[in-house]
Amino acid sequence: MNTIADNIRQIKALLPEGVTLVAVSKFHPAEAVRQAYDAGQRIFGESRAQELKAKQQLLPDDIEWHFIGSLQSNKVRDIIPFVHTIHSIDSLKLLQEVHLQAAKHGRIVNVLPEIHLAREETKHGFTPEECKALLQGFNPADYPFIRIVGLMCLASDTEDMAEVQREFHCLHTLFVECKQAYFQKDDSFRELSMGMSHDYLPAVREGSTMVRIGTGIFGNRK
Repeated sequence: MNTIADNIRQIKALLPEGVTLVAVSKFHPAEAVRQAYDAGQRIFGESRAQELKAKQQLLPDDIEWHFIGSLQSNKVRDIIPFVHTIHSIDSLKLLQEVHLQAAKHGRIVNVLPEIHLAREETKHGFTPEECKALLQGFNPADYPFIRIVGLMCLASDTEDMAEVQREFHCLHTLFVECKQAYFQKDDSFRELSMGMSHDYLPAVREGSTMVRIGTGIFGNRK
């Protein structure tokens, strides 16, 4: 049976240079995060604000924490003091709240609009057209404490990998359009957060720069 360290090494060996591994530690104990940390992993993803806050207090300060789940506006203040990147911006209201709370702490937080491309209506995010409208009206000078660094999506929960790859291809196409239209001179807009344990290889083929892997590292949640 592979250890957490073994799993990290195997996954990293499959990732091209320049693709970031976000180890999704949600619902796993701090001890498991520590094992991954001791294996050299420094970037971890959580999906619940209270769980992230609790783990952050128990674990080393040099961990780069990413928030990857649906985020309620009233929970933003709990994670803003230390969160590095929020992958799941699904409304202008949430974007504004992140900026407001980041300004209070005088720190810049990276954010990625979440794009809804999956079949499931229960998933969150902007449509591609809503995303373009958001970015067209976004003036970085009005939001000095957030940095839009790319786009994120969750693929459909299906065994049809052709469908999954089509969705990833759509996100990459949207990313290129947005880069050319709104961020041509902004080097920080460079991230495509897509791909999880079961579909990260198709995501990488479609240009993912960040894969969010939990089960493939930590095993099934108990």
